[in-house]
Amino acid sequence: MNSPARILVINVTRIGDTLLTTPVLRALKKAWPQAHLTFAGHRKRIEVLRHLPFIDRLTFIDKKFAPFLGRFGAQRYDIALVYGNDASLIEYALRVTDKVIAFRQPSEDLNLRLFAIAREDGFQPNHAVTLNLCLVRPLGLEPEGFNVSYVVTPEEDAWAKTTLVRQRVSGNPLVGMQIASFPTKGHRDWPIENFIELTGRILNQHQDAHFLIFGGPLEADRTHRLYTSLAGHATLFAGRLTLRETGALMNQVDIYVGVDTGPTHIMSSRGKPMVTMYHPTAPSSALGPMHHPCCFALDHPLAEGGKPWPDNGSNFDTPMSDIAVETVLDKVETLLAGRYPPPLHNPPFPTPENAATIRQAFTAAY
Repeated sequence: MNSPARILVINVTRIGDTLLTTPVLRALKKAWPQAHLTFAGHRKRIEVLRHLPFIDRLTFIDKKFAPFLGRFGAQRYDIALVYGNDASLIEYALRVTDKVIAFRQPSEDLNLRLFAIAREDGFQPNHAVTLNLCLVRPLGLEPEGFNVSYVVTPEEDAWAKTTLVRQRVSGNPLVGMQIASFPTKGHRDWPIENFIELTGRILNQHQDAHFLIFGGPLEADRTHRLYTSLAGHATLFAGRLTLRETGALMNQVDIYVGVDTGPTHIMSSRGKPMVTMYHPTAPSSALGPMHHPCCFALDHPLAEGGKPWPDNGSNFDTPMSDIAVETVLDKVETLLAGRYPPPLHNPPFPTPENAATIRQAFTAAY
């Protein structure tokens, strides 16, 4: 099979979903290490992919900007993978390459112009990572792991250590806390009262513990409540950091507790002990860290045992308070004692039955 020289991947989405594309990018680079790989994403989110060794170029794109791209002397690509159902992004990709792979689109005209349509081979992914990897299945590529990737540079690591020293932060253990998701996913949030009780009980057992409170400005009232409840045992970083700074400071913690949101995906890349909580409409079987060496992903009782939504009987009003403080505390103490669960989610990734046919079509195009 001839190697493509230039590959384009487009995924305009939020922090977590951007990171969940990294197994796809690794698979492409593993298959074609000499290819120049470009990732185009959301202007404010692509920074989470900065410094990854398997990406050659990062750029931003959006549906308003895309119609003006790729018309006059544009860079050509040998193949493009496009996520989502935005016609303007698909049209742009079709202008810069004849070989576009995407999920089935609402427009049949666009579908007829695609090189391959993902998920047409009958494979039923049950996790966001394996869903994303469906776009490389028509190429017959094998994944290079299912975990997300994120790089903390030596400079960022030094900045984080210096920041903690300047703020006189020390703790044993040093605990990272992410108490809220983004506003449109507020149903994923664990009650602030539960976080206050949890951190208080951790302090009762670990008097030298110190908490780093992460988050954005929109949950300032809740993060400040948690901070004040931990007088002298917490540092409030919520609303004061860039994404890259957040990632660097997360790299310093001994253990992390958080809800399902973008920074939790960043933390999952560090391979450190973590306890994460999932709403039953988006259980850990769909969004939990994959191949993580020391993570307890706690599902709402309705989703225990891997029950998917909506079969588990939940809706967006199902309260996260049903995950008990005692349950979270037990997992925190288990991790602090050095007892780790088996790596999460090791799904099979069978080669599609039609891979050979598609490979032949792809090879013939070169």
